[in-house]
Amino acid sequence: MNRQNAIPIFDGHNDVLHKLHAAPEKDVESFFEGQESWHLDYPRARQAGFRGGFFAVYAPNPDSVPDAQSRLKKGPDGYQVEIAPPLDFEYANRIAGEMIENLLRLEKESRGRLKIARTYSDLEESFHKNGLAAVMQIEGAEAVQPSLENLADYYQKGLRSIGITWSRENAFGHGVPFAIPASPDTGPGLTEAGKELVRACNRMGIMVDLAHLNEKGFWDAAEISQAPLVSSHTAAHALIPRSRNLTDEQLKAVAETRGLVGVTFSVNDLDGGKRPKKDAPAQAVLRHMRYIADLIGVEHVAFGSDLDGTTIPSEVGDVTGFNLLRDLLQEAGFDRDALRKICYQNWFRVLKETWKD
Repeated sequence: MNRQNAIPIFDGHNDVLHKLHAAPEKDVESFFEGQESWHLDYPRARQAGFRGGFFAVYAPNPDSVPDAQSRLKKGPDGYQVEIAPPLDFEYANRIAGEMIENLLRLEKESRGRLKIARTYSDLEESFHKNGLAAVMQIEGAEAVQPSLENLADYYQKGLRSIGITWSRENAFGHGVPFAIPASPDTGPGLTEAGKELVRACNRMGIMVDLAHLNEKGFWDAAEISQAPLVSSHTAAHALIPRSRNLTDEQLKAVAETRGLVGVTFSVNDLDGGKRPKKDAPAQAVLRHMRYIADLIGVEHVAFGSDLDGTTIPSEVGDVTGFNLLRDLLQEAGFDRDALRKICYQNWFRVLKETWKD
């Protein structure tokens, strides 16, 4: 594909704010100058035609929680990473505030190169003028009070998407463990606070993200929500039976609401086996996209990379791997109209139908 005519990318999930928060210098300028130890920075985003996406505000497990390798439980046919304990609200709220401040600094110091999209017109203007449109997303709602009294404050700061859970239990619902082979049906559904969170987000125009949520929580949200159902970074359970992936029934429910599935680049969601892997072919991304498009339509599949938040295929490497993936999609027979939908139009449609401008 001619790179000058390459279709621009809007992506469903990245964790560069987590990388920035963990960096000793916490220097936002490194994002614009280039930070090659990360998957995503501004110079390489330009090379890839990456013009926007969801920038996750995510509170990691505190240092007191053993790392994932220490919590790995092996079985004869697969494995499970023991789920992390719930987060303390004060800790999650503090981390969220610090990450949001970093995103606000990125916008302020970008000299117009990055804009936080607070309205659909913001999104279109920044994206189509060759800028970088950042949608602020909280991944795991631990930073939101169960009473929801601080949700409006987050909205005023720019929050436009919220994932109910990461792979932990919280006041709103239950996340799934990292496990294979495993069903996403791993526990109770949404709490009453979780159901009210979905309703409040619908009223305010905040996109509800069902990634990392268990199956009962998914169906609770599907019954309540008046907006398109979205899972921002996941894959097809029929291909890889990992608890993080969506079943065919869940995928069909997404399509019935004009919703969207962002396909992750996470190696073990795409190509998982009996033990955690360190690599997968780039074709694995295409395989899941093709499966989902064939099952529910190309209008309901997009990119949801999880750059800087997971292990991605070495062939993809970093944000510049979108160039390879566009080529692979084209070679697989996706025409230019389908490519535009996958690369950005499907995300734009869902946000236009969800946000309250």
